[in-house]
Amino acid sequence: MAKRLQKKSYAPLAGMIVLVLALIALLFFWTPETTAQTSQPSVESTTIVKEGAQAPNFTVEMFDGTKVTLSDLKGKVVLVNFWATWCPPCRNELARVEKEIIEKFKGQEFVFLPISRGESKETVAKFREKMGYTFPMGLDTTQSIFKKYATNYIPRNFLVDRDGKVVLVSVGYDDEEFAALVKKIEQEIKK
Repeated sequence: MAKRLQKKSYAPLAGMIVLVLALIALLFFWTPETTAQTSQPSVESTTIVKEGAQAPNFTVEMFDGTKVTLSDLKGKVVLVNFWATWCPPCRNELARVEKEIIEKFKGQEFVFLPISRGESKETVAKFREKMGYTFPMGLDTTQSIFKKYATNYIPRNFLVDRDGKVVLVSVGYDDEEFAALVKKIEQEIKK
């Protein structure tokens, strides 16, 4: 009996070769930085309100139930601060605010206006109690105020001068940024 010649299939072998080559390419060309650069929008592209622009007006409900409208604060220097309880840099920044901003500029034409971004009053209440904060805080549960200023990333600070113009925008928190913020507040109050 004659043996039948069997045709061998090379498809599984070709598939394995393609897979190995893809893994080699991934190992040589992938870095965490390249993923971060392509998957996250830049700070610049997420900032709607830039330095030199008029600050968009808003009315925010404060933790105590009162309402504050930004345009009603004209004539004062206002620091609008967007933050959240789950954000470690926000918590670090808020830990310094009472002593180094609120107390320092008390009695001057200055208002610190922290606004919790996208959190319920109950969440903010628990955070305030835990941290012992008693200073006023605004609630932006739907992020409608935040979305007038930016689309991503907190903490965010918008320093508004007496005429309603944004004179400083900062994103994130570190010692240098905080020191520059305090210095700019001092400069604006002296004007």
